[in-house]
Amino acid sequence: MIRPSATPGDRPDDLGGVFTATATVDDRGIVTGWSEDARLLLGYGSDEVVGRPAAGLLAEDVSGAVQRCGADGPGRNADGSGWNGRVTLRHHDGGRVEVGLLAHRGMTDGGAVEWFVVCAPAREACTLGEHVLLERAFAQSPYILAIYDTDLRSVRANAEMERAVAMTDDEMRGLRLSEIVPHPDAEKNERAMRRVLETGRRVYLENYLRVPGESREHAWSICVAPVVDSSHRMNGVCFTAHDMTKRYWARQRLLLINEAGTRIGRTLDVARTAQELADVAVPRLADCATVDLLSFLHGGEEPRPGPLTGPVSMRRTAVQCAGAVEAPARREYMVTYPDFSPPVQCLSTGRPSAYDTTDPLMARWAPHDPAWAAMMREQGVHSVMVAPIRARGITLGVAFFSRHQHPEPFEQDDILLAEEITTRAAVCIDNARRFTRERTTSVTLQRSLLPRELPEHVAVDVAFRYLPAGGSVGVGGDWFDVIPLSGARVALVVGDVVGHGLHASVTMGRLRTAVRTLADIDLPPDELLTHLDDLVVRLGSDDEAETVGDVGATCMYAVYDPVSRRCTLSAAGHPMPVVVPPGGTAELLEMPIGPPLGLGSLPFETAEVELPEGSLLAFYTDGLVESRNHDIDERIDTLRAAVSRTAPSLDEVCDTVLDALLPPQSDDDIALLLARTRALGPGQVAGWDIPAEPSAVASARQHAADQLAAWGLDEAVFTTELVVSELVTNAIRYGSPPIQLRLLFHDHTLICEVSDTSSTAPHMRRARVLDENGRGLLLVAQLTGHWGTRPTPHGKTIWAEQNVRAMAAGPSV
Repeated sequence: MIRPSATPGDRPDDLGGVFTATATVDDRGIVTGWSEDARLLLGYGSDEVVGRPAAGLLAEDVSGAVQRCGADGPGRNADGSGWNGRVTLRHHDGGRVEVGLLAHRGMTDGGAVEWFVVCAPAREACTLGEHVLLERAFAQSPYILAIYDTDLRSVRANAEMERAVAMTDDEMRGLRLSEIVPHPDAEKNERAMRRVLETGRRVYLENYLRVPGESREHAWSICVAPVVDSSHRMNGVCFTAHDMTKRYWARQRLLLINEAGTRIGRTLDVARTAQELADVAVPRLADCATVDLLSFLHGGEEPRPGPLTGPVSMRRTAVQCAGAVEAPARREYMVTYPDFSPPVQCLSTGRPSAYDTTDPLMARWAPHDPAWAAMMREQGVHSVMVAPIRARGITLGVAFFSRHQHPEPFEQDDILLAEEITTRAAVCIDNARRFTRERTTSVTLQRSLLPRELPEHVAVDVAFRYLPAGGSVGVGGDWFDVIPLSGARVALVVGDVVGHGLHASVTMGRLRTAVRTLADIDLPPDELLTHLDDLVVRLGSDDEAETVGDVGATCMYAVYDPVSRRCTLSAAGHPMPVVVPPGGTAELLEMPIGPPLGLGSLPFETAEVELPEGSLLAFYTDGLVESRNHDIDERIDTLRAAVSRTAPSLDEVCDTVLDALLPPQSDDDIALLLARTRALGPGQVAGWDIPAEPSAVASARQHAADQLAAWGLDEAVFTTELVVSELVTNAIRYGSPPIQLRLLFHDHTLICEVSDTSSTAPHMRRARVLDENGRGLLLVAQLTGHWGTRPTPHGKTIWAEQNVRAMAAGPSV
């Protein structure tokens, strides 16, 4: 049902009031609704109009007048949904009524097209009352309104303009905007006005300035539009401005929150993340910001359970101040907050709060932090705000904000903003704490599994370096080892477990232990890697390993014999070592490289090379030579050049290599092991061929006694004769010829070795009371420090080692 929009009166000819008549017309042009105002306007009752064509109401012959609502025309809406213009209608008494008509296209409840038509009597000019209304609207508009002539001098200004510039309309009249408001933005506005006068087009811009009597800068949305007459001649410009300060600061807060999300937490470092929080807050939220964290965070420790009570001690981790003002101390130091202080109250409630510096609570707390209180007095701080740093139910610290350059105090919106950015920072700080804890645990485990120092050895001088991966990568599984072997030999090992973190460290510890165990039974390098490969395959098939990924590793295992000066090497997917002969140039040691450990069922090969005494071997993991920015061959050349440089010690060679190759931020662990070879001279080794006859045992004892006398080891003759007698007897009785006896003497260590071509190894056992044999190896084990057996390419070697220095010192009392 059509309702009248106004009630003009009861008389049909009462058209002096301003009212509108409404009707509805369907898509065929048939009137479907007729209001009481329409009856008063045209004199037709609804029963006379409804159901009939609307075109019958037209007083002039306008073809398709009703259909013009949807036709193209000057009053047609851009989307075809309406039309407006002037038409002449026929009154019931035959008179003509000129009206302004507005038609809106819509839909009925049934889905049919329907036009809603509004019309009002046409009026040629504004009445006096309307002129007064327009004047009042201009003067009382909530927006700044001002008119300037073509010389850009003020003609008229409303009350909002008067309030903004603290001048009356009469005082502004005849002045330019730059004269009314001496501000750079006013000059920018005048340039925009001139552009409008020249082009006749509107200009939109924004200003940021303080109005008289206000302490805070306002944001203004400004529109400058041309004022033209009916001949389109430029008469001046209209200046309008809307105060959008609240919307502007809301947008700035959203931008700051977004910036906090991108700038805070870029690293997994607790102190750096705290500094990022302070940097984001200054100067857009505060003029000075500090971040105090509980001390357990810096070590990655777990937080103490329960709420914080009583005085709380924190570490001042981050400080940032605007302008040239320096904070009292930028280095970390401890701060203790009493239980009544705003930070502790903030931590107890878990809510941020703002204070004026004249607040009694602030005055009571200031003496407990003299440095900060002195800075607040010197800078003229007038408003402070504290916000808790909490994440995942854990209290991490507190952020402190202050203002001395911003004239306005902190308000509720600032408190909400501080809460938002500190909450985001808290999550990042807690992530950094968790990473620090895991990294500390991994590094501690890694350090405990790696040798802290390498023992001195007669065969080689060694030096090493181990560097864990930097940044957020975490500790990896690189390892190295130097393992003494029988016969004055030494094993040099470098390996790398795939992956990072605790799992890689634990796997590295397992493999290093396995290598030491396999080396203790003197397996050849290729056989040792085969057994190690089986172990890695078993580790990879464990249920526990399946949850963290496949287990894989590379390894280089080398055995150096100082008597023969030969080095036997085998590699499982590991980079080739670098060798530097005395006075020569560094070269990669060409050798077959087997598959990485963990593939299974693939053979490993060995390489054997004779090294002059004083040769330098460099073993390393791929983290030293692999780089995203350099070719691997270029990095190898750099390594070769670094190890070739003359240096007083191997430690200095290590430093030279790292200086040349260490990247600023390594994504992988780095292990470096350098070994300079030594050799046992002819005067330290003696050997004899022993006939496979029982009578040869006596001559073997004599050979050993004579050699010990030549070495000045008379105290060791008796024990050595017993050891030689037992080992040679066993070789003659159970072994196969040829049989060899060899003595080695170095660094107060005497080694006796008996070799034969039988692969059968002896076993120590305890003889029964009436047994006539079975006590030999037990006697050898008790008379010597160490003994054992090792396989050789043509049989086996049984050896026994004595510490002749301890023997010469005599028994302890």
